[in-house]
Amino acid sequence: MKRTPRLALHAAAVMLTVTSASEAVADDGAGPFGVTAVAAASSQNARVGALFAGKEHFCTASVVRSPHRDLLVTAAHCLDDSDDDLVFVPGYRDGRAPYGKWKVLKRYLPEGWSEGQDEDSDVAFATVEGDVQDAVGANRFVTGTATGATAVTVTGYPSSRDLPISCTNKPTAHSRTQQRIDCPEFTGGTSGSPWVNGNGQVVGVLGGHEQGGATPDVSYSVVLGAEAAALYHDVVC
Repeated sequence: MKRTPRLALHAAAVMLTVTSASEAVADDGAGPFGVTAVAAASSQNARVGALFAGKEHFCTASVVRSPHRDLLVTAAHCLDDSDDDLVFVPGYRDGRAPYGKWKVLKRYLPEGWSEGQDEDSDVAFATVEGDVQDAVGANRFVTGTATGATAVTVTGYPSSRDLPISCTNKPTAHSRTQQRIDCPEFTGGTSGSPWVNGNGQVVGVLGGHEQGGATPDVSYSVVLGAEAAALYHDVVC
């Protein structure tokens, strides 16, 4: 469960500095794959941010394209049980908010999650106050892609750190409705992390099975299909 639990499972580890090699384009090209490192400060990573409830960040979200330029995608379990005012801080790093703080206004959860917390429905959207897409850019939210068609880069914020981490690897099928990726050190707080392919498309969101995974080294995402597509359509139209 990669919202806030599992911090006790977090083993001390040396986090590698991101290099051009470990920040490889998310395709089948040069690796290394399966290596987790501190994510570089970049225009691409600025689209990913920490979700705060009060003074603590507890999940990850990212900006996706929308007509109103105000849309985030994250895991449904990050949004469904919090009555707190939430704030999205893109590019959050060492206590700083280089692109501002954005108040979450509305939350959009799929029916499968809101009615029964179905792990196959663990993806959700939220809008913020203001044009966050103008400030940091946005990735495309894409459904219906084949699991493992290309490698993806997963970027997120462990609750125990004030820096984002990133890992590139090729997802594999866990089931017909769930996909998994082998990337170490994705602990509590990384739920909602986008899985971005080399075309700048979000093709997964960390969550789903075991609310993202019961160990730090294996993470999951819903296979983004018809339900996710319908929810996105409802939100933006």
